[in-house]
Amino acid sequence: MITKPHTPTVTFFTLGCRLNQSETAVLQNRFDAEGFKVVGTDGPSDIAVINTCTVTENGDADTRRLVNRLARRNPGVMIALVGCQAQVQREKLAGLSNVRWVVGNARKMDLSEIISLDDNPLSTQVITPAIDKKSFVQPASAADRLHTRVNLKIQDGCDFFCSFCEIPYARGRARSRVFSDILREARELAASGHREAVITGINVGTYADDGKSLTDVIDALESIDGLDRVRISSIEPTTIPGGILERMRDTQSKLCRYLHIPLQSGSDPVLRAMKRLYTRDEFDQFIRRAAREVTDICIGTDVIVGFPGETEGDFDAAVDYLRAAPVHYFHVFSYSVRNRAQSRKLGEGLPADVIQQRSRILRSVSQEKRTAFYHGQLGKIEPVLFEKRKHGRWTGVTGNYLRVSVNSGKDLHNTIRPVKLLRVADGVIEGELLNG
Repeated sequence: MITKPHTPTVTFFTLGCRLNQSETAVLQNRFDAEGFKVVGTDGPSDIAVINTCTVTENGDADTRRLVNRLARRNPGVMIALVGCQAQVQREKLAGLSNVRWVVGNARKMDLSEIISLDDNPLSTQVITPAIDKKSFVQPASAADRLHTRVNLKIQDGCDFFCSFCEIPYARGRARSRVFSDILREARELAASGHREAVITGINVGTYADDGKSLTDVIDALESIDGLDRVRISSIEPTTIPGGILERMRDTQSKLCRYLHIPLQSGSDPVLRAMKRLYTRDEFDQFIRRAAREVTDICIGTDVIVGFPGETEGDFDAAVDYLRAAPVHYFHVFSYSVRNRAQSRKLGEGLPADVIQQRSRILRSVSQEKRTAFYHGQLGKIEPVLFEKRKHGRWTGVTGNYLRVSVNSGKDLHNTIRPVKLLRVADGVIEGELLNG
């Protein structure tokens, strides 16, 4: 058991996706309940918890760098590595400096109990059992002290096995959260002051529990008092349920006019090699329909650069397509060989300098597209959920994911206020707060 003459302090670091952010918030609340003192990341702590990511090689490297930095800064710190990288690279992680616990996804929510009961200070605990496929409940609320918009986990795991991805091995097979447990937590989150819930998971469109689907989750969240917005974080193109666009069109609906739909490649041959379940034309048909039917919808996507066999022609076709398509920004990822991914049999991918050059081109196009989308919104009035004050101005987001700033001497934190959108400056839209 961890014993100290004072209350043990613990700090948390989150690498990777929104689902990790949601789970870190739950972990923080569980550590609070166990009697630990949760502190910020700026100073020393007795324990550091790193919620890891292994989607790319960069994610793996981020973990190693962070561990080394923490150990240098505080040689006495005890480090817990949890989550995806802990699940699939446990032997490597157990040998890093100051690492005391390596806990995979099946048990990471039990971390506070694991640490409290640890009575062997001389060994590293490695706990990575197989992940159950059953429906699950969340052990605590994800009420988040760091974020105004809160992540609401409804699903975990994936059955798709895209050839570049090892998430089914790190997160397990697709499974859904018990429907009533989602609503229980959503009510708690609203009661704690969160006004926007972001639906998160690995493959949220596959949600299925006791006959309930993603649209049932959305409809149920509509009825929760205090919750003003519901946003879908990311959703696979082949899993978007019917009725989503109709709900977004409804001005009384809480569902945000926003979709993040991973494309991954703008080339059909590459999509086939990736074992994606759609063609570019099928993807295009849906997003054009969405742009046509939902006024001012924001559509984002993901693109992988440098997949094995990606030719210059494949890349040029992707760039041309993304320039023309109603996609307003994209996250660009460099292809990484993953040990358990099927694509490792296809080779190492393209040279690093080629990937870097192509990534720069795509990121530049993405910036152009986002800026053009922002300019197209000028003159309109949008409700903004304000999150923080920065450089003397309050910043927040609209339902269609515009980052907006206003000048106001009032405390706007966690309020939703109408703003007239005036000009684009430094990556945000500057606006005028209406009604005071």
